[in-house]
Amino acid sequence: MASVPTNPDREIPDRAPARPARTRAAAVAAAALTVGAGLGLRAVATGDVAKYGGVALYTVLLLTLVVAVAPRLSPARAAAIALAASWAVEFLQLGPVPAELSRRSTLARLVLGSTFNAPDLAWYAVGAAAGWLVHSALRRTRRGTDTGAR
Repeated sequence: MASVPTNPDREIPDRAPARPARTRAAAVAAAALTVGAGLGLRAVATGDVAKYGGVALYTVLLLTLVVAVAPRLSPARAAAIALAASWAVEFLQLGPVPAELSRRSTLARLVLGSTFNAPDLAWYAVGAAAGWLVHSALRRTRRGTDTGAR
């Protein structure tokens, strides 16, 4: 029976070595691109496309920020955290605080919103799924590049 290595510093052949600094930098760049995509979407689209596209991108942005803070998280876990945070913010809108803060601050309105909208919950899940797919694909690509270079 093969034993599992107990030394956490020992490299496991099937896994690419973690490069948290590079992952963080990529996540910050992805966050900037996501903000740009959201602003661009609002500039060229109207109605439900702009609204719900922006809602999905909100969760993608949160996912990039989660990865920037904790680059070793799996894509699924990062997406789950971003989705949970998105849903928490949406449910917070059932109370009066986000609406009041949104009246006082544009930044608060962008981060917290102002009113609860049940369909947003599904669109946050769309954003989390899209972010998970992209993050997983990029991680697989990086692993293939890292392991193929040896």
